[in-house]
Amino acid sequence: MDIGFIGASGLMGHGMAKHLQAKGHRLHLTVHRNTERVADLLAAGAQKADSPAALGSQCDVVFICVTGSPQVEQAVLGPQGLLSKPKKDLIIIDSSTSEPLSTASLREQAAAAGVTFVDAPLSRTPVEAEAGKLNVMVGAEPSVFECIKPVIACFAENIFHVGGPGAGHTIKLLNNFIAQAICNATAEAFAVGTKAGVDLRQLVSLVSAGPVNCGLFQAMAKTLDGQFDGLKFELDNARKDVRYYTHLGEGLGIPTVVGEGVHQSLALASALGYGKGFVPALVQAQEKLNQIKIT
Repeated sequence: MDIGFIGASGLMGHGMAKHLQAKGHRLHLTVHRNTERVADLLAAGAQKADSPAALGSQCDVVFICVTGSPQVEQAVLGPQGLLSKPKKDLIIIDSSTSEPLSTASLREQAAAAGVTFVDAPLSRTPVEAEAGKLNVMVGAEPSVFECIKPVIACFAENIFHVGGPGAGHTIKLLNNFIAQAICNATAEAFAVGTKAGVDLRQLVSLVSAGPVNCGLFQAMAKTLDGQFDGLKFELDNARKDVRYYTHLGEGLGIPTVVGEGVHQSLALASALGYGKGFVPALVQAQEKLNQIKIT
């Protein structure tokens, strides 16, 4: 198939695009002026497209893997967006973490243009993206899911059909809220434990042997040895995702008490200068906030 990709220079997008190409699909990319991150894809035969509109006019499927809803909306609805002159039966797959309300609006506008818009966000990390072992949660009608499943399988180890259109982005926000609640709780516990004078390595040993243990906790625990890349996910992106989650709850009339706390914790860390770091930088934010040494 002719497959377009918007966001192939990103941490997740590069691995996805690489595996789509490796499985024999003809890859087309929109490329920023800095081509370093996609140089290998271009060398292997990927074609550069001048705009999303060019991708939409010549590709069977176009993946979008960008920061969030504003960037997705620009790629789809902008002056040179995917819906400018779409190929017949085009399928757009949004693998970004986006707001469900925005996704619903884009899906309606795409349908009016004869285009299918699917939400298929990701979980796991750039390591799994490069290995072709991502988890993907797809919101789509069953017939559409069966159509796109073989394409997604090029870069995914586990594919979950989580429901109809829109369910993918909703499930992703729930997943990311739970993840960030764990990370923020761990950073706060490290600060309280340090102030109380206990050995945090004993806390890590205890948690590691019990039901609270998980990969996210272990990634945060690595900060005690000065390692802040155990979870390669930008803190500002995490803040954006939890903000989307609280918006979702607000729209449904559900109090998101914990969600608001997690969001404000991330916002505080960003305000302290750690937004462009990875999520484990929450521990550094606690150090600065409380004038203590944890790591």
